Amino acid sequence: MDSSTVINILIFALAAWFIYSRFAPTKGLKTLKDPDFQKELQQKDNFLADVREPHEYQRGHIQGAVNIPLSQLRNRINDFPNDKPIYLYCQSGMRSKQAAKILSKSGKTQLAHLLGVISAYSGKVVK
Repeated sequence: MDSSTVINILIFALAAWFIYSRFAPTKGLKTLKDPDFQKELQQKDNFLADVREPHEYQRGHIQGAVNIPLSQLRNRINDFPNDKPIYLYCQSGMRSKQAAKILSKSGKTQLAHLLGVISAYSGKVVK
């Protein structure tokens, strides 16, 4: 095998790992569509976190949400409760899924996130 073949194999393997790590299921994470997300938020004593950046949060967020950006999450793990379900959302669902992976690795077990884009959320949004 020549060196260009080895390099191509390594690039492909890294790309495949990157894609898998972004889209692989997160253990214990419930993915909820808007109606189910709203229903669970109303029925349970929970913690709702918006993991978007502050400027995105300020443009509009779900009522009752605490802004803990994904970029700050590792330093703010202790802001999340251990004894309540944690509901996450972001702009598209990607950051909330990443946040769930981090929280899961830190021992949080009751995790759910909103499927899809925040603009599809039909509940009350605060601006």
